[in-house]
Amino acid sequence: MKLELDPATDLSFTRTLAVPRQLIWECWTRPEHIPHFFVPAPHKVTSVDIDLRVGGRFNTTFEVEGNVMENLGVYLEVVPEEKLVFTDTYTEGWKPAPEPFMTAILLLADAPGGGTSYTAIARHRNPDTKKSHEDMGFFDGWGTVATQLEAYAKGLAK
Repeated sequence: MKLELDPATDLSFTRTLAVPRQLIWECWTRPEHIPHFFVPAPHKVTSVDIDLRVGGRFNTTFEVEGNVMENLGVYLEVVPEEKLVFTDTYTEGWKPAPEPFMTAILLLADAPGGGTSYTAIARHRNPDTKKSHEDMGFFDGWGTVATQLEAYAKGLAK
């Protein structure tokens, strides 16, 4: 599953995770799993509310360096075990957010040896928002999340 990326507004990376994609999907779609990988440690997810359907909520609250950050969003596309798209552009009920940041696209495919080809894409409204996200550490942050996700999911596979 390939998407056309716009280098002016999109950030993306692909990594092979040594865990079956069914388990990666479960981690991304069940609220009890999200706190174990969703933000780079030592930051924490303190609450998760998921309604896994198009238009359903994907709400998370983080604690980052003592600051509480609430992120309200919705799912735009849900293709079981293949594609998950969510955004903070809207909240539940399709209410526009006053200051949206990005739309996230996760693509999952089988990789050789039983692993998962894991692609994370962050789409932004404009090049300035993309640059801001890149400067905030998109590649390190989302890379750390992928590493944490793989380690956590490996523990579940036992």
